[in-house]
Amino acid sequence: MDQELLKHCTEVAQKWATDPAFDAETQAEVKAMLEADDKSQLIDAFYQTLEFGTGGLRGIMGAGTNRMNRYIVGSATQGFANYINKAFPKGGKSVVVGHDCRNNGRMFAETVANIFSANGIKVYLFESLRPTPEISFAIRQLGAVAGVNVTASHNPREYNGYKAYWDDGAQVLAPHDKGIIDEVNKVKMEDVKWEGNPDLIQIIGGEMDWDYLQAVREAMVDQDVILRQKDLNIVYTPLHGTGRVIIPEALRSWGFQNIHVVPEQMVIDGNFPTVVSPNPENSEAMTLGMKLGTKLNADLVIASDPDADRLAIVCRNAKGEWEILNGNQTCMMFAWYIIANKKKLGQLRGNEFLVKTIVTTELIRKIADKNGVELQDCYTGFKWIAALIRENEGVKKYIGGGEESFGFLPFDKVRDKDSPASICLICEIAAWAKDNGKTLYDLLMDIYAEYGFSYNKTINVVRPGKTGADEIKAMMENFRSNSPRSLAGSPVCCTKDFKTLEATDGQGNKTPLQMPDTSNVLQWFTENGTKVSVRPSGTEPKIKFYLEIPETLASASDYDRACAAAEKTAEAIAKELGL
Repeated sequence: MDQELLKHCTEVAQKWATDPAFDAETQAEVKAMLEADDKSQLIDAFYQTLEFGTGGLRGIMGAGTNRMNRYIVGSATQGFANYINKAFPKGGKSVVVGHDCRNNGRMFAETVANIFSANGIKVYLFESLRPTPEISFAIRQLGAVAGVNVTASHNPREYNGYKAYWDDGAQVLAPHDKGIIDEVNKVKMEDVKWEGNPDLIQIIGGEMDWDYLQAVREAMVDQDVILRQKDLNIVYTPLHGTGRVIIPEALRSWGFQNIHVVPEQMVIDGNFPTVVSPNPENSEAMTLGMKLGTKLNADLVIASDPDADRLAIVCRNAKGEWEILNGNQTCMMFAWYIIANKKKLGQLRGNEFLVKTIVTTELIRKIADKNGVELQDCYTGFKWIAALIRENEGVKKYIGGGEESFGFLPFDKVRDKDSPASICLICEIAAWAKDNGKTLYDLLMDIYAEYGFSYNKTINVVRPGKTGADEIKAMMENFRSNSPRSLAGSPVCCTKDFKTLEATDGQGNKTPLQMPDTSNVLQWFTENGTKVSVRPSGTEPKIKFYLEIPETLASASDYDRACAAAEKTAEAIAKELGL
């Protein structure tokens, strides 16, 4: 055990255990850690202070500097308020504050609102839980300079988090993220202004819901097809989260009339009692939805995660069985439909662009290139997609962007991934497919037939705590020092290191990568078209490996074979990488 680290953690914990600034419950929890023989919990709770990553501030709830609690939220908010007051020295500033269904969410949101108002900043506080994209929309709609949404997105129930937004409705980017952290690090507990100013806190709700629902309709491509297929049989579940407030109403506003919800999961509950984890990427979370879908003979089953920024789509495959589309397939289908049908309806003017993250399927590039639409790449995290929307505003028209982790944004009135708009649009796509005598699965196979097939797999290596963080760091250093020369028998022809912003070809020649900042990501491309991306998660204690493997696909009936063959290649690559 690192004795210096233990000493540091003990000193900080002792202050928490004795300082009257901390409540009795917190002090008791910390004292128990100090008295325990096993110091691992103490170290994990105090070895660092939570910082903004790709998704803001996020951690396990509990006492400690490395935990989500009233004091860390309070310190972060005081630092955020200090930064806002420096960045916008004139009066009249406002922020938007919201939260999702998680335990302590309302308490954290009210704490945030009180501290902002105590610092002279007007607060628009949502009356109850609301989707993340609506928070982003409200910042833009109200002309606020910033915002906070208290959410841990799709993380397990013991987590909560804090997404920080800037005046364009996007999550905070450099230099503001670093500036906020600098201000947060200056804050001492006695500096936090806990007592709010009620005159500066305004509760918002239904009026903003209406405005947001009207904006979501701008993502619609072809209303006529919806009117023809208004009875599309839809099953929806919010997984106990915020989607229940908006999504059924959004679907009705688009013209869909045959909407069913999973009643057990319409119950707001931060313990997520009907799922192991409220992550729509996990098939287990979709079990109740598929069960109801079978009972009702539904056309598709759709879910949103707790803060309703991500979505999952389940459709019937060629055998009539339920199949969950992965995030790459979802993103690819959105891109194809937006381009193909805007083109057919004469809605493309030649200045449109799409965005995908660097770890998302390259098939989207093939679709865009073949149809003469520009595709831009960016880092993982929707703040980077938002940055490209802002950068191109007034010059090029954004028509959609997404990432492999089940997030998509089909219009520009929001600057974060948006499941209400995306769910409405995927139902339009299903309606279009049905109008043409097809299912969503049939459409997916058609896209593969035209643009080629690739198999996508994500491998998550979880390493929690301080020792896990050290291990992940060592893994990245090892991959940089010992980059593979081939993967599953195919030579690596290009290595991209986004930490050094250099691409190296098979002969060792280097060229610069044009990106707005550095990022701890490695990518390997092989001669047969395989792509492997490696990056530590910015919000969870894991390192992620994204594999994209091309495979021949003769027809829909060949899909299972192609997937099985690619899976064997994926297993070989994983073994070569020591996973």
